[in-house]
Amino acid sequence: MAYTILVADDEPAIRTMLEVILSADGHDIVAVPDGKMALEFLKEHTPDAMLLDVKMPFMDGFEICSRVKRIKRLRDTPVLLLTGFDDDQTRDHAKLVGADDIVYKPLSGKNLRGRVNQLIEARRR
Repeated sequence: MAYTILVADDEPAIRTMLEVILSADGHDIVAVPDGKMALEFLKEHTPDAMLLDVKMPFMDGFEICSRVKRIKRLRDTPVLLLTGFDDDQTRDHAKLVGADDIVYKPLSGKNLRGRVNQLIEARRR
């Protein structure tokens, strides 16, 4: 089944790589360069999952996740935070804002696709 996945990352190469990886399963990918654009998209749309970079201009992934989890329509949408920081502070902050998972850079395409699909399917049950 094809899902709609919002990808927000300020690095064009990372956005493109994520689009290629996630679209391999037939998913529709909406890629935006920053947190403001992600929130603009979310005003009108409810994706099946979100992959948000932790460090972006205007608004980081933590802030977007925190806002999303307070909106009834979006609350159950899986949010995966993308980061290069594998430390307790990042993990604690992700838990605090309600992230469903953390994906660490550099990432494995197969692993990422599996985690995204698993989270979406678990929410649909």
